[in-house]
Amino acid sequence: MNITLTNPHNPFEQRTAPAGGAAGAGLLPANGKPGKVKVEDLNFYYGAKQALFKINLEVAQNGVTALIGPSGCGKTTFLRVLNRMNDLIPGARLEGRVLLDGRDIYESSRDVVELRKRVGMVFQQPNPFPKSIYDNVAYGPRIHGTREKRSLDEIVERSLKGGALWEEVKDRLGEPALSLSGGQQQRLCIARVLAVQPEILLMDEPTSAIDPIATQRIEDLIRTLCHDYTIIIVTHNMQQAARISDWTGFFLQGELVEFGKTARIFTKPLDRRTEDYITGRFG
Repeated sequence: MNITLTNPHNPFEQRTAPAGGAAGAGLLPANGKPGKVKVEDLNFYYGAKQALFKINLEVAQNGVTALIGPSGCGKTTFLRVLNRMNDLIPGARLEGRVLLDGRDIYESSRDVVELRKRVGMVFQQPNPFPKSIYDNVAYGPRIHGTREKRSLDEIVERSLKGGALWEEVKDRLGEPALSLSGGQQQRLCIARVLAVQPEILLMDEPTSAIDPIATQRIEDLIRTLCHDYTIIIVTHNMQQAARISDWTGFFLQGELVEFGKTARIFTKPLDRRTEDYITGRFG
């Protein structure tokens, strides 16, 4: 027996779940339009250990999707699945499909370098290269064949503006990136990703290692960028998820327990485990 749950305010939020099971765990587009990313029956393993169980999820284009849940629940593993970062881990393997614009990113003919250009990633710790501010941003375009200085200058300026950093560094682009503050370094890393013109930004706890003022700058930046990019962010900070995201997914022990509009997840969760987590009963 199945129960169909539909939110009339969100055309992407129609879900079919087993009665008594994890209502809201999967997503089916109700308006006939495919999402930007669609994950189907995803199981993921580190060797013999299974880390993700039967994940079904569809992410709408543009906007911010937040992934929440306690430590070790599979959020970062899932995020790294979306641009094949887990390929670098010996023994890692995947079952199911991950579709980007309808095409499986794990098919054998897929160009992983091109994939990671389309699906950029910002990590928990700011990780600028030991190069100048300018060379950090220009690095990706150079790798992809842009050599003409005028073009690189335009890309660097545009990307730093996109990362809300241009006004702070425009007169010192030749200085070491490591001389910047932690918050500035994280915005530089975002600008570095933007320089290769991705379609999706994956962010793994991008504010956990920076101060509250810098965190607010990053959150404001995310809300600006989501008009042009599809953003998927992992965060332990539920208040942050509530502030900046349009959709929220709750992970627990490798399962996607519930997914939906952020406002509903935080006010009327469909699964008791979600309610227990967001009200602080565990986690």
